[in-house]
Parts: sequence; structure tokens; C-alpha cells
Amino acid sequence: MQPITAESALIDKNLKMAESSAEITFKKETVSKLLSSFFKDEKTKVGADAVLLMAEMLHVFVQEAAQRTIKQAEAEDCDRMDIEHFEKILPQLLLDF
Repeated sequence: MQPITAESALIDKNLKMAESSAEITFKKETVSKLLSSFFKDEKTKVGADAVLLMAEMLHVFVQEAAQRTIKQAEAEDCDRMDIEHFEKILPQLLLDF
């Protein structure tokens, strides 16, 4: 598998956003199970609105992480993104969310 270059990632991002941002989603069942895994009481249920809201938050979080990682790679004059770029942006990203 070839590494993703910052330029190709930006092009891919722009193409996907132009096509439709609704194409990239998280499965409702997955989000619901993820949320439910943190409940202490097994009888606690997650509402449909909460699942949709959390799915949208995850979507925004992942998009922001990708954008910041690309910018970090570009700032270091790298032609590809590595896990190190992601690790550098992660602390501030978590504070922002």
C-alpha cells in the first residue's frame, strides 16, 4: 500500500466533498453499540436522535483529524502523511472536541 501524499489527500478530499458529504457515514448500529458500551446499567437505552447526533460528531471529528493531519504534513514539507503527523495534531484535536 502506497502512502497518501498531502496533495493527493487534498484532491481526494475536495472531490469527495464535491460529490457529497452524505456518502461517508457511520452505521447507526455501530454508534449505538459504542455509546451503550459506556453505560453501567444495561437497561439504559440510547435514543435515535442521540445516535444521529453522535454519528454526526464522529463524522466531523474524523474530517477535522484528516484536515489537520494534512496541514501538519504540509507544514513539515512532507509529500506523504504518516502516523507521526496524526500523533502531533491529536492532543490539540482532543482538547478542541
